[in-house]
Amino acid sequence: MLLASLSSFALLLRQEVPAQGAEGPAAGPGLSNMLVPVVLIFGIFYLLVILPERRKQKERQAVLGRLKKGDRVITTGGMHGKVAQVQENVVTLQVADGVRLRFNRSAVLEVNADEKVSEKVSEKAGEQEAAAPAAEEASSAS
Repeated sequence: MLLASLSSFALLLRQEVPAQGAEGPAAGPGLSNMLVPVVLIFGIFYLLVILPERRKQKERQAVLGRLKKGDRVITTGGMHGKVAQVQENVVTLQVADGVRLRFNRSAVLEVNADEKVSEKVSEKAGEQEAAAPAAEEASSAS
């Protein structure tokens, strides 16, 4: 559809306007006919590019606003850490035992709520693995 609009717009621009004769101005393409494809192109561009980008920005601002101590985050530089302190524009991340780094809040790329869930899953898996050898020993003793 976009290509068709562009090609029709190009054809309108290439048309030769006949010279005005005694009968008055020539009947050529009007300004409104040329504006319709341009308006359609802008509307499609707005819907496909600008609107989703605005939604992303609002979502990112909401995520950064909800940062709290204990969240696991990834920075734009690829640094993984746990939020140790949150100030107005500065976030302090603990990246290792006794190692804390300060970043601008805008440097936080994403908050990984999945890591909290995966830690709980790995703890349960560890408990199950510890229980599995005990169950095998009990069955082999019988």
